[in-house]
Amino acid sequence: MMIEIDSRLAREIVERTASVMPFDVNVMDAGGSILASTDPARIGSLHAGAQLVLAGRRTVEIDASMAKGLPGARPGINLPLSVRGQICGVIGITGEPDDVRRFGELLRVTAEMMLERDLLTGELRQNARHREEFVLQLVNRTSATSEAELEAWAQRLGIDHRLHRVAIVCQLQDVDSSPELGLAAIERIQMQLAKERPAMLTAKTSFRELAMFDAIDAAAVQRDTVPNAARALLGTLDATLAKALAQPFTLALGIAMDGIDGFERSWQSALATLRIGSRRSRADHTFSYYDCSLPVLLSSLTPGWQARQLRLPLERLLAHERRSGLLLETLQAWYDNDGHPGATATALGIHRNTLDYRMRQISEATGLDLAVMDDRMLLYIALQIGDE
Repeated sequence: MMIEIDSRLAREIVERTASVMPFDVNVMDAGGSILASTDPARIGSLHAGAQLVLAGRRTVEIDASMAKGLPGARPGINLPLSVRGQICGVIGITGEPDDVRRFGELLRVTAEMMLERDLLTGELRQNARHREEFVLQLVNRTSATSEAELEAWAQRLGIDHRLHRVAIVCQLQDVDSSPELGLAAIERIQMQLAKERPAMLTAKTSFRELAMFDAIDAAAVQRDTVPNAARALLGTLDATLAKALAQPFTLALGIAMDGIDGFERSWQSALATLRIGSRRSRADHTFSYYDCSLPVLLSSLTPGWQARQLRLPLERLLAHERRSGLLLETLQAWYDNDGHPGATATALGIHRNTLDYRMRQISEATGLDLAVMDDRMLLYIALQIGDE
């Protein structure tokens, strides 16, 4: 890979060193042209001393007598700038060699450190872009890209696809009228996560949505404590994102899965968890698949004929009480309290006789006997998928 110094970086080197250097400083590219200088008049001209350095691949000192024989040259010391074994430019200090020599090595080392830092930063940004493209390919999986190709891609990026990972979706609120604001917020999240969780994979899926994938500790997988580990991760991410965001947001975490196919399945479960969790509670803003696994698993039925059949008893109940909603509220409370009459009546603030009356009404409206396990399960499933 060809390493080059651009004008921006050359100016940064000059500005950084000029503040502590009582002499003019010049930075030249690999062709000997001055990219930046404390003497603006010299920018863009060829530097004779730099050309000698590049030709000989060594430090060149120019005194007053030598400068007379070189067009446009001035006394000074010029040192090659090398990064990863490759000479990419020259840095020079103007002045008599005896006066500036003691600054030369310090100046060169400082400049090379800045070059290495800039190169590393560029590589990290490029790697981040490649990782984001990889994530987008995973969540928008098409048959055009085979599993073997994605596995090879993961290997090139240093991503172990065999690990159990969970998908987390972050959805911003109140940004629909300002996509630019949403994108800026999403990028702030990514920068914050890059600092705190550098191994996490992220990708912008829209101006208001960020996809995240994080590995679950192998010990949690072995101990079968993944739900607890996932909830802990959700709490940590909630705190991290709160530091980066001013606007409200919602987080939903999917099922932990391994393998290339696991990325897409976990992502789809995270989206379903977001949809179901938001529908169930407007007060909460974090949701875990492990707290609503049944409705998430059932959500895949919603487009099919099976779901339509499952919803029929609930539709009969809704048709029976178009205005009050008391029976639906009672049914939900009954399930929330595991069918215990006393606990259900207490939760609703009603007498047991009132509860018994309502339960009979529910049975009559739905045509189901809630004392029978199959009927009880059928109506519970209808509740889970009723609003999909």
